[in-house]
Amino acid sequence: MTLRQIKPGNRGFLYVNSHPGGCAAVVDDLWQQTPAPSGPAGAEGPVALIIGSSAGYGLAATVAALRTHGMRGVGIAFEAPETERRTASAGWYRTARTAELAGPDADFTFLNADAFATAAKEQALDHLAARYGRVDYLVYSVAAPRRTDPATGEVHHSAIKPLGSAYRAKTLQFDGDTPVVGALELDPADDAEREATVRVMGGDDWKLWIDALADRGLIHGGFHTVALSYVGSDLTAPIYRAGTIGAAKQHLEETARHLQQRLAPLGAQAHTVVAGAAVTQASTAIPSIALYTSLLRAALGDDFRSTAQQATTLWQQLTGAAPLQLDEEQRIRLDGWELDAKVQADIHARWAAATTDTLPDLADTDWFHTQVGRLYGWHVPGTDYAAPAQTTVPWPAMH
Repeated sequence: MTLRQIKPGNRGFLYVNSHPGGCAAVVDDLWQQTPAPSGPAGAEGPVALIIGSSAGYGLAATVAALRTHGMRGVGIAFEAPETERRTASAGWYRTARTAELAGPDADFTFLNADAFATAAKEQALDHLAARYGRVDYLVYSVAAPRRTDPATGEVHHSAIKPLGSAYRAKTLQFDGDTPVVGALELDPADDAEREATVRVMGGDDWKLWIDALADRGLIHGGFHTVALSYVGSDLTAPIYRAGTIGAAKQHLEETARHLQQRLAPLGAQAHTVVAGAAVTQASTAIPSIALYTSLLRAALGDDFRSTAQQATTLWQQLTGAAPLQLDEEQRIRLDGWELDAKVQADIHARWAAATTDTLPDLADTDWFHTQVGRLYGWHVPGTDYAAPAQTTVPWPAMH
């Protein structure tokens, strides 16, 4: 075990080190936001496979699955262990704390593996087939900058760019002591960049997981799979929904429709889930999202729905405790609070008026800055950052 005096080592939205105590406290907060168990004591819970279980919506879905529904199964994340120079990744520490909170009796295994790799699929499905013989839910929540195609070995790199024409917009910058409204211009992606982004962030890997489950006979009547998606405001559409990421999300949604047609005769279902805005390690890499989310938080205050709240709503719908809220494209919608017409009108006005001078009155930049730090275990109340931290934390043992 190693005690270290840790410093964040951050530049802007990127942090070199994670704080294990802060990461644990973040998971504690998610746990407390999630409702207590809903089923009868001692009941055998459903079986879930959650891909991307250590961060963002995947982490929130995992916490809600364990805390509220007593889920059994497997969570998959790809996290870095501690080295001589750096702490383990934030997702490593979050996973360890999630397993602690679930308790020794939880029948849930965490795998540290590249979900894109065939070996990870085989390992996860070997465990599921041997221990449970079925899977009730598959939640796909993966955000990655690159993907190796298991069939060809080609490495695809995603690009965050507009399509068709250059993108010029306001951005929020934290490089100095005072938040600044800056300007950004990005050239449009070429066809190769668009295609590579689709290969990384679209539905290819989700479909491979379903293929693998089907080949093992693990799909049955009542099975439901969902993949996380986002739509967002027309303010961010040029860089998100109408950009390379949007092309990938469109592919993800097309994949959902294909899977639904395939699974329906089995009594199973497939949908994408359009979640609302959140501060995640993936979203902070997207230009203009920081400014937009800061404005949204200022407009909504405590009505800004956390990932824990959204994951709770999602599981209510997946388990049948509440009806599915589907739009005309058969997507599960969790983002009504964000895209409400009055809320968006307010955000448009704030966006138009946002400058470095007006920012304190229009945006909650302190909240956003804190949320970014929390992604790595920093800026968490009650955490003693002055004291040496125990950075050597074991990955949860397999059940």
